[in-house]
Amino acid sequence: MNKTERTLVIIKPDAVVRGLIGEIISRFEKRGLKIIGMKMIHIDRELAEKHYEEHKGKPFFEPLIDYITKAPSVVMVLEGRYAISVVRKMCGATDPKDAEPGTIRGDYGLDVGDAIYNVVHASDSEETAKREIALYFKEDELFEYCKAAEWFYHSHWDKEKGEYLDSTDCLKL
Repeated sequence: MNKTERTLVIIKPDAVVRGLIGEIISRFEKRGLKIIGMKMIHIDRELAEKHYEEHKGKPFFEPLIDYITKAPSVVMVLEGRYAISVVRKMCGATDPKDAEPGTIRGDYGLDVGDAIYNVVHASDSEETAKREIALYFKEDELFEYCKAAEWFYHSHWDKEKGEYLDSTDCLKL
């Protein structure tokens, strides 16, 4: 069974200002996940409140909104086999002190006493992923393409067209 899923990942402001964007993206790509949408944005209060609406009224809500709106973030949609659970495992426990070494939060998250900086957000379910992706991306900002192995495997000279297949032709096979 091919369980291809999409999930939202946010590289949070603390990771952006610490120069960890490339390292974090690289981990996802090396794991075989496909980035089908990505952009750097400054999340404003309105968007942050929509994103974290389930936490409204909790004591950490205001600090969370303040944290996510302090500096730019990188938002991206990853696609792959069981992407939601794979990404969650790669990210590690929400609290960096509980995250295993080798996970993104275990390696880069910070606990500074009165605050935690956990560097990434990842959708926790298919329903959440759909809702969160729609908050940050329009459908025309998400791209279909074949990974290099698929592209090179299927790439060949099409004698009838007089050209090589492009990076989406393997989707038709």
